[in-house]
Amino acid sequence: MPLHLTGHPGVPLTADCSKCFALCCSALGFERSSDFAHDKPIGQACRNLAADFSCSIHAKLRGEGYKGCTVFDCFGAGQQVAQRGFGGRSWTEHPELKPAMFAAFPVVRQLHEVLWYLDEAQRLAASSRSVPAAARSAVLALTTETVGLARLEPEGLAGADLEGLRARVGAVLADVSAAVRKAAGGPRHPRRLAPGADLLGADLAHRSLQGANLRGAYLIAADLTGSDLQQVDLLGADLRDARLQGADLSHALFLTPMQVAAATGDSHTRLPNRLELPGHWQD
Repeated sequence: MPLHLTGHPGVPLTADCSKCFALCCSALGFERSSDFAHDKPIGQACRNLAADFSCSIHAKLRGEGYKGCTVFDCFGAGQQVAQRGFGGRSWTEHPELKPAMFAAFPVVRQLHEVLWYLDEAQRLAASSRSVPAAARSAVLALTTETVGLARLEPEGLAGADLEGLRARVGAVLADVSAAVRKAAGGPRHPRRLAPGADLLGADLAHRSLQGANLRGAYLIAADLTGSDLQQVDLLGADLRDARLQGADLSHALFLTPMQVAAATGDSHTRLPNRLELPGHWQD
């Protein structure tokens, strides 16, 4: 189900590829790796891109060596740039637009990712009295500011201070997270379960991790099977190949579609309402 920013119905937070011109497959670049089967320079269309902007191997991306494509998410930035920024004119029919469109997309994509987090912060503030009034106000102010940046004309995006914005947003999200996690309670966690922790391959199966702060933690290939991850702050955590089968993430904090798609899970994995089970989990 399409998700839009709270209070801003015209700002999508989920991708609609039918309204985009395959900007993720053309404007961005990638290097040959376990995630991509070939090198693709920035600004060059992927060899698998069809004339109608569809992917010619979409049904078998992972089998063909393009796992990275199944993980990527633009948070709705693609259709915003294509439709709002360039009036629905494609870069193939109007090649003169290509440089500006390709430059705008990665910037707007970062801004929409910030809006994804701010939208969740708004929802958390609305449902939890524990979030301080100052944090609530800051979330709303930063949301308005970020929407304004995302709606700038293409030439104005180049001057956006994304690093500074992310720093300010990160600080506010930390305040919201701390308030929600404190209110939720949960067990006392060992020191190794901390922000930025190295938990590569860690055995955390069938554990109550409720209320832990794992922001930016490295959970690559960690076993979280059947674990309780409610009110766990996972902002920026690396969940590549983490095992989430049967885990409860229904109230995990600041979880993104990309993190979920990078992990493994099953039909018994519980996700927040605004996230869907990745197709390859069901396969």
